[in-house]
Amino acid sequence: MSHEPDLADDWEYTLQVPSDPMAPCIARRTLRTIFEEHGFLELADTAELLTSELVTNAYRYSDGPASVRVRRDGDRVRVAVWDTNPRMPALDVAPVADEAEQGRGLGLVQRCADSWGGFALRDQPQGLVGKLIWFELGAPAAPAG
Repeated sequence: MSHEPDLADDWEYTLQVPSDPMAPCIARRTLRTIFEEHGFLELADTAELLTSELVTNAYRYSDGPASVRVRRDGDRVRVAVWDTNPRMPALDVAPVADEAEQGRGLGLVQRCADSWGGFALRDQPQGLVGKLIWFELGAPAAPAG
């Protein structure tokens, strides 16, 4: 009898993190476990780096909690980070000088993710406000239609 759990083809996890300087570390470790357990180890380093950048931004630029949602859809994995600040950063990221101490996070997401984006959340029926920044890793998405 196998001790391996029956893993669903597609899955989703959500991690709620407080506004705390440890949040990026907790998110990285949680993500690593998810990717290892579901057979996406080759994407784990990149996913950890990009998630850490987004959760760090959530901690720095919002005054509330954040959440990290990780979802598999076929050969792709999407990671989305929500925070309470509805102000969207520029998504057309310009290169940052090598000596800059800040401003590299979204540039890393842009360079390393297969696709990425974000949107502000305002006046949602559930009262949710803030923004959601996401990225995808894995096989290319199938063309629509």
